[in-house]
Amino acid sequence: MNRLYVVGIGAGGYEGLTVGAAKRLEECGVIVGYTVYCDLIKPYFPNKEYISTAMTCETDRCRIALSLAAEGKKVALICSGDAGVYGMASPALELAPEYGVEAVCVPGVTAACSGAALLGSPITCDFCVISLSDLLTPAETVEKRVRAAAECGICTVIYNPASKKRAGHLKRACGIFSEHRPPETVCGVVRNVGREGESFEIMTLRELAEYPADMFTTVFIGNEDTRVINGKMVTLRGYKR
Repeated sequence: MNRLYVVGIGAGGYEGLTVGAAKRLEECGVIVGYTVYCDLIKPYFPNKEYISTAMTCETDRCRIALSLAAEGKKVALICSGDAGVYGMASPALELAPEYGVEAVCVPGVTAACSGAALLGSPITCDFCVISLSDLLTPAETVEKRVRAAAECGICTVIYNPASKKRAGHLKRACGIFSEHRPPETVCGVVRNVGREGESFEIMTLRELAEYPADMFTTVFIGNEDTRVINGKMVTLRGYKR
């Protein structure tokens, strides 16, 4: 059976690729992806045929890649981070049977992990990841998930915290967390992780509510065991207990 490789490219720089991802991209003659992601890896894999589509064309992108794979071409469908975390693995696996193609997922490093490494160790223990985007998930469902995370005391990573159309979503989420955690709770933000302009900041939950986040920001909200130690955000493992 012909295969389509669904490859998570991490943040987009070569140093953020897993060995397995780099190997698959080297093997494939055609790389299909969102325009920005194709541009990020072209310098490292120049002798490939690139087929790119705009944002919100994910289904079309999958069908293009699957059609090419069905013809016997070696194709990689790329996405940022990990293909199975808000990535292209799910639609590719869903559509693959129509084309008689096996979709094979190649893991990448998602922003929760790469961003956490910059901050220190904020997700050492149990944690969850929630996207504040209501493009594919109803806003009521997003809020329900945020409230559940806040109530149970789990460290939380927030993807897609704000955009031009969702400027107040992060402040609303912080308000929900403030109902269950003190305003001094340690939080962190990472911008442009793994890309030009990469930066991070550590702040309180109160300060986070006013932070000008955007779609390139990953947010980390700590729990009762999260501390600032030597300028790093650290969630304690609890060994002293």
